[in-house]
Amino acid sequence: EEFDRGFLRSPFRGSRLGIEPLLRRELSLGSTPPVDIVDKDTAYEITAELPGLDENNIDVKVANGMLTIKGEKKEEKEEKKKDYFLSERRYGSFERRFSIPEGVDTGKIEANFKKGVLTVTLPKTSEAKTAE
Repeated sequence: EEFDRGFLRSPFRGSRLGIEPLLRRELSLGSTPPVDIVDKDTAYEITAELPGLDENNIDVKVANGMLTIKGEKKEEKEEKKKDYFLSERRYGSFERRFSIPEGVDTGKIEANFKKGVLTVTLPKTSEAKTAE
């Protein structure tokens, strides 16, 4: 995450021009999924890999200038054989938060989940599309 510090500035970290950062991550207990953030001409796109999660266990919210992605995974396994009994339980949750930059039309933010990949699209306003 610190690779671009000082050399190439990402629109998600802020810049020398005083632009507010899009990305502000807050860690919770457990591991956090990796995300890719792409600045396209018409929108920002956040993609998170969430293998093994079901759509019903993912929560995406927009409030107070923040985009929050939360998820929880519960896995239980039992195996009974003649000479042994195996029982395993694994639980985990995560939460990632991203500051929404100026120029995003928050009323049109969309989230799609397909084959373990969550894609959140933050469309830019027409003014933000034309600004350099």
